[in-house]
Amino acid sequence: MHLDEDAVMSTVQSEPMNPVRLLLVDDHLMVTEALASRLSAAMDLWVAGRCTTADPNLLDIVRGLRPDVITIEVEPLGPAAGEVLRALVAVRPEARVVVLSSDHHLGHAVEAARAGVAAWVAKEQGAAELETVLRGVCQGKSWFPPEMLGEILRELRGDVSRAKEHEVLLDVLSPRERDVLLSMMDGKRGGQIAQDLLISTDTVRTHTRNIFAKLDVHSRLEAVRVARAAGLKPPEHAR
Repeated sequence: MHLDEDAVMSTVQSEPMNPVRLLLVDDHLMVTEALASRLSAAMDLWVAGRCTTADPNLLDIVRGLRPDVITIEVEPLGPAAGEVLRALVAVRPEARVVVLSSDHHLGHAVEAARAGVAAWVAKEQGAAELETVLRGVCQGKSWFPPEMLGEILRELRGDVSRAKEHEVLLDVLSPRERDVLLSMMDGKRGGQIAQDLLISTDTVRTHTRNIFAKLDVHSRLEAVRVARAAGLKPPEHAR
């Protein structure tokens, strides 16, 4: 990671202000250097740090820098892009995540929106437009390319409908079956579930079979997927 110390000192010595703190995440060093140089010229933007998508300390960097906006190139992440984006949103909920990418795959943009990304900006767009987007997301606005927006909205509306259907499914579970399902979501296996809930492993197996039958699924993975789609979350103390 690179911290822009000159920018830090310049900000400290200038008149009091609260510039937008930026973290640039990109594997192309020349791109981030050029972008940092351009953005640092704006009085209300401060490039607090830069790192690559492959940095093993990415989440710790986010925790330490406390950025207001994170820009990230998702193309190098491949299939892991959605998981990384969700992790960024989770570790720093106050920050707005902006995908700055040469990737034009509509499915990837939909996945990014599902992960909680605030904007998707093509790298070929001008720096002035990027600055506008960065300022806008800090005001609670979102931005996706117009040619992508229709499909993204359709997919998100579909997600809401499916979540409502799954929520109705969860209503058929007994309180104890719901407890077992919550334990599954927390990654626990049969023996640990039995110990935590003070029941036998045979009883856990019975509840698990009932859960599978009621949710019309055939595995723990499918059951957990249905639960998450319905918005069911493990209690914080269980994590």
